[in-house]
Amino acid sequence: MSEAIIQFVEVVKSFGSQRVLDRVNFAIPVGKTTVIAGGSGQGKSVTLKLILGLLQADSGQILVEGKDVTCMGRKELNLVRTEFGVLFQGAALLDSLTVFDNVSLPLVERTALSRGEIKERVMATLAQLGLEGSENKFPAQLSGGMKKRVGLARALQLQPKIMLFDEPTTGLDPEKAMEIYQLFHRTQQQFGYTSIIVSHDIPKIFNLADQVVILNRGKVNTFASPEDITRSEDPDIKDFVKKTMGDVYLSREMEYAP
Repeated sequence: MSEAIIQFVEVVKSFGSQRVLDRVNFAIPVGKTTVIAGGSGQGKSVTLKLILGLLQADSGQILVEGKDVTCMGRKELNLVRTEFGVLFQGAALLDSLTVFDNVSLPLVERTALSRGEIKERVMATLAQLGLEGSENKFPAQLSGGMKKRVGLARALQLQPKIMLFDEPTTGLDPEKAMEIYQLFHRTQQQFGYTSIIVSHDIPKIFNLADQVVILNRGKVNTFASPEDITRSEDPDIKDFVKKTMGDVYLSREMEYAP
């Protein structure tokens, strides 16, 4: 396996009497795509918030490039967060701003780039993501798929090492969702960031995965490939496969065939 960029070490997280993560251990390999899956309420989005330090673990370590975010002060934590790009469920665009202004916002707020340099970087990203000609539109004028693309363009502006995707295809029909998955695949290959995707869209999302982490009843199972999931003898995993993947699994070779 590649070097780990993020590690969970004996992590515990509870909400009241519900223990969502129970002494969890897993690693996120650098430059790869990890999909986090599991049933509703099993801690998928909680895991992303723990990585970003938006929630505090009850115990254990969460290492980002070897540094434990669980014991960082606000200043150090904010510095670590600059390594991340995040794409939320609804893309979280500002309705009052144009596409260009939405995408340029991180550069305006967090860099000393000139107006010309910002324009050059934003327009280049828009072109890479198939958004040419959309820079002066407002979010209300965009389709759901276009909004996702704009959200991704904005998240990439600070050239993050790690991208977090939280249910990124919510609200899209299957055809548009597949377009977004293919876009994620291309951009991850192009930019080389580490990708962590939380999604309910199983099994299609598995075709993006270099690793799958399945959360269930506070525990984790880690698989090197989607195919390995179907071969598991663990009763909980076999039940998960039956409920979410069915009898036939379409491999990534077929899914991404030209």
